[in-house]
Amino acid sequence: QVQLVESGGGLVQPGGSLRLSCVASGTIFSAETMRWYRQAPGKQREWVASITNDENVNYADSAKGRFTISRDNAKNTLYLQMNSLKPEDKAVYYCNIARPIFNYWGQGTQVTVSS
Repeated sequence: QVQLVESGGGLVQPGGSLRLSCVASGTIFSAETMRWYRQAPGKQREWVASITNDENVNYADSAKGRFTISRDNAKNTLYLQMNSLKPEDKAVYYCNIARPIFNYWGQGTQVTVSS
């Protein structure tokens, strides 16, 4: 059973930083492509960033230059370093493992950017 547990969210002022974590279990973490998504109030869930098993990374335009996705396979942990946060980054952030017939999600971690 794949389980994903996110943490690290919180309240931060505009321009601030947060580092999100996602601990995975029940899978061979080092073999997985891992993704971060977010969902703002009243909006659809959107992809933020991804990292393959050989650490190729991709970012949504909204994240480029501000967010960094990384992984520590020894700790089965995915990270998202978020810098220069903006009010529009406010959302629940989820990590994801995608399979052909099923998507695995964590419970999410809330990020609020406000002065």
